[in-house]
This record gives sequence, C-alpha cells and structure tokens, in this order.
Amino acid sequence: MTNHLVRRAADRPEPPYDGHGHRRRTLVGEDDGSVHTGFGLCELRPDGRVPAHVHSYEETFHILDGAVILDVPDGSYLLEEGDYGLLPTGVPHAWRGAGETGGRWADMLAPVPRARYGHDTQAVPDLPARDPVRIDVRDPRTRTFGHFEPDQMDPAKQSQDLLAVTASMRTALLVYSGITVKMMVDGDLGAVASTMFMVRYASDGVIGTHDHPFEETYLILEGVAEATLDGERYRLEPGDLAWAGAGCVHGFVNAGQGPLRWLETQAPQPPSRHSYRFTRDWDYLRQALEEES
Repeated sequence: MTNHLVRRAADRPEPPYDGHGHRRRTLVGEDDGSVHTGFGLCELRPDGRVPAHVHSYEETFHILDGAVILDVPDGSYLLEEGDYGLLPTGVPHAWRGAGETGGRWADMLAPVPRARYGHDTQAVPDLPARDPVRIDVRDPRTRTFGHFEPDQMDPAKQSQDLLAVTASMRTALLVYSGITVKMMVDGDLGAVASTMFMVRYASDGVIGTHDHPFEETYLILEGVAEATLDGERYRLEPGDLAWAGAGCVHGFVNAGQGPLRWLETQAPQPPSRHSYRFTRDWDYLRQALEEES
C-alpha cells in the first residue's frame, strides 16, 4: 500500500461553486488512506458565504490571496493574504466574501473528516454578521490568529519590528543547514491535533531522508523541490502538493536557482521526543555493528 501521494496543480480540475458561491478542492482526504489529515484549497466569491457550522475536528487555515471575512462567536474578522489561524473543535464559524475578488485559502483538518458521519460537520444557527475588524497578532484576545510575510523567512531581515507583527517572539525563526522554519499554528496558539508552519530552503538547503510517527503535507508556494518519498523521486513546483503518511521515508532538495518555500502541516502533533527518525543514524548503527562482527 502506498504511504504517500503527489497532486500536480496542472492535473487538478476545479470543482464547481456550490449554491453559496464557495468551493473546496480536496487534496488529501479519507479516500487517500489518510487518518489524521484532511487538506484542501478553498475559494469564496466576493458575494459568497459558508453558512454557520461546527466541526468535530480541528481546522487551521492560511489565506493564500484575496480577502474573506470569518464570523466566530467572539467577533467578525477581515482576513487578508498572509493571515492564518485556528478554529478549535466545536467552535461555530461562518465565512463571507470580501473585496472585489473574494479569497482563496488552504485548510488543514485534523483528524480527517469521515464521509460516513456527514464529514463530521453540523449546521448551526446563523452568527451575527458584525462589521469585520483586522486581526491584531499582538493582542492576546485574538491569539488564535497570526500573519505571515515572506521576509520573515530571511534570517538577514529579522528585527524586533518584524517580530512585533508575527504573533510575538513565539514565532522566531528556526534556522539550520540552509533551512528556515517559521511556526504558525501549534500548541502555543491553542492547537491540540495539528501544526502548520512555513519552510524555506536556501539554494544549498537539504535534509536527509527520515520519517515520522505522524502525517505531513507540503504545498509548494515558491521554487522547485526534488522530493524523495519512499524511494520514489518527484519534481514539485508551485501549486503541487505532497503528502507523507506515518512511516513514509522522505527528504527534500532545493532543485531550483532561487529559494524554495512551502506550507507544511503535521497531524497529529509531534511528540516531544523521537519526532524524527533519520535514515543516516540507523545506517550508521548497522554499519558499526557489521564492523564489530
């Protein structure tokens, strides 16, 4: 059984809009063998809406372009390109179109919605449609939201001013071996079932093959990646997506001339220890034991 998949942007037909002016293209779901990850691309017309509902799963999202309005019990928020956030399990919410073009966003659903249980979604009474406000990532009252800018991935451009608009010091960069990681949604933001973050590879960025006890998705946003998934090689470009199930041995190399950047999710949340099982470490042990014998 294949424990990974690749979806090419050019091969994905756009689904029709529903009667409310909303559509969602499923990229990873129950039919793919996923247990913990539902991942898709959503689009809403300027006059579209998604009526109020609740999920029995956790939802994280990242606005890719345009603008939308999110209604939750605490208020109504105008979300624009670069904004991201968390919708905890059981929180009523609704989406409305905004601007002249509407909006498009990626969503991560954990655990995977089940078709046999109505996709684990229940309609609820309408929420008040209040005048929307912009999120304030430094305000603890809206700490389930954040904002991302590409410059936040450049270690040379980090500053206190930039950190001040990235949901606090919590989101400072992790930098290693030509790779930078910008955490977006995790336990600090209130998530319990998943994480969402941005990854950037410099021209010499590379990570050795490894696997995890959880599922990962990778939505390529910039550059070109050479991905290895259980021994199979793929060239991934902007708009392409890869999913690695638990135990899938995978690795990435920047195969382009410029930076490589993708949106990544994990579900369930990684354990505090032994999140990574690197092939090289076990190959080293195997060789050492052979030499000893």
